[in-house]
Amino acid sequence: MEPLQSRIKRAEYGIDAPTVVRNFFLIGVAGLLVGSMLAQFGSGHLPNWMVSFYGAFLGIGTCFVLRGLLMIWGSKVGKLRLRDKMIDSVSWRGDEQVLDVGCGHGLMLIGAAKRLTTGNAQGIDIWQQEDQASNSPRATIENALREGVADRIELRDADARELPFLDGSFDVVLSSFAIHNIYDVVGREKAIREIHRVLKPGGQLVLADIRHTSQYADLLRSLGWDQVNRWFPNFLFITPTRVVRGAKPNTRS
Repeated sequence: MEPLQSRIKRAEYGIDAPTVVRNFFLIGVAGLLVGSMLAQFGSGHLPNWMVSFYGAFLGIGTCFVLRGLLMIWGSKVGKLRLRDKMIDSVSWRGDEQVLDVGCGHGLMLIGAAKRLTTGNAQGIDIWQQEDQASNSPRATIENALREGVADRIELRDADARELPFLDGSFDVVLSSFAIHNIYDVVGREKAIREIHRVLKPGGQLVLADIRHTSQYADLLRSLGWDQVNRWFPNFLFITPTRVVRGAKPNTRS
């Protein structure tokens, strides 16, 4: 009989930026095809200067295919490893109230829920498909069921710029690869200010993103956070990923 573990489906946390991944492969395959055709059939049919570009096309094609493969590795392996490091950096008791901003398929949300005993983890998202393939609340709930933490999570449709929670509601706020999808500076600032607002004094923030992390850290410092640091960049999605880690001051600000 097939072992139980092999019959239970593993959680699937989605391919990040699926359109970008698709475009990398399309450009890569096109470059390889053009380069190969120039090398094999160009001589005697095309000017020598044109044929001489076959190597460039092959190089560009190879580069883009490798970038696509790296993006898939980042979605399937790299971001899970980074998630574990981020979760491990939090001092857990087990009774925390946790918020995941832009939870997607539940990568951070479920990782946090596994550390809870009497606590609760809430995830918010607007579920954009261009940010993550097959992004939906149903996919997140399915992952939580597979990971055995469905009783410890809640989901809401909500925008990071207007969090539907009272001031000081959470002990821990998490976020990964979400806030850079707010394309204007003012909007990203609103999101960070909202995170600051809903955190309890002394609450912990761990946030990963591929852009604008210096903006996030500077804004938090301007709000009185004196324990803010940015981790050394990680290149799991080609563009450097950095983690902002901090704690809200115990005094009200």
